Amino acid sequence: MKTTLIAAALAALALPAAAHEYGFAGILSNTNSEEMPEITLSVGKPLAEGPITLKSGMMYELEIEADGTGELGLEGPGFFRAIWVNEVVINGLEIRPYGLESVEFDEAGEMEIEFLAIKPGQYYLKIPGSTGESQRVEIVIQ
Repeated sequence: MKTTLIAAALAALALPAAAHEYGFAGILSNTNSEEMPEITLSVGKPLAEGPITLKSGMMYELEIEADGTGELGLEGPGFFRAIWVNEVVINGLEIRPYGLESVEFDEAGEMEIEFLAIKPGQYYLKIPGSTGESQRVEIVIQ
């Protein structure tokens, strides 16, 4: 009888199956992250092969590399509003912003943006003021 009561109490305390999907650290755990293609900022060269497909609820690390051939940036206000930015890393410095609308490189360097994809839809990142298809990458959040 005691064994049955103890088993019933433990079963009542057990977390639902959905609570275990992401691991003990929740959505920020390593088991909830996927790779994303790197974006390269270089005058006259494509940003990335696209479109890039992401899954809502997954963590991603966007690596952006600028080669210094020009003062280049990336904008994508719709995309940046459809994600939650966990951190931006520049030269080993971690920044935890409330949000982003664009980023810019004045010289060669690297930046990593770790984010959670949230709102499904079709978005883009592009070099501000550019009109060429290779200066824009489509991003789909499913």
